[in-house]
Amino acid sequence: MGIKCKKRWINKPGFTLIELMVVMVIIGLLAALVAPRIFPKLGKGKQSATKAQIELLSQALDQYRLDTGFYPSTQEGLTALMTNPGQENWDGPYLKKNVPMDPWGHPYTYQNPGTHGEYDLFSYGRDNKPGGEGEDKDVNNWE
Repeated sequence: MGIKCKKRWINKPGFTLIELMVVMVIIGLLAALVAPRIFPKLGKGKQSATKAQIELLSQALDQYRLDTGFYPSTQEGLTALMTNPGQENWDGPYLKKNVPMDPWGHPYTYQNPGTHGEYDLFSYGRDNKPGGEGEDKDVNNWE
């Protein structure tokens, strides 16, 4: 003798397909309204991070100059902040971590002597080309 089991679908709690579709449409509409306002701010955040990194690198370069009497040459570059390029009074490393890449994964450009000051330190932005607007805009130490 077996026990008969009947499955009953009536009065079971749950969501219908229509209810789920309505919720998905509402979520899609909210995402369409919010996303355009958030994504442009990501580019501005990278620009701000680049400015902050350039400021920190400039402070390290100033400390290097205080110890040695001059800024590293263009050939020595920013690596002179981490490893002694052969300078007698070098008292580094001047950074806690390795020289960072810019937020877009490109190395910072360092030139000594600079055309805008004693040295020029800059990032070409997202496109890694001179000029540009928005996230492609250059970020430097002289502006």
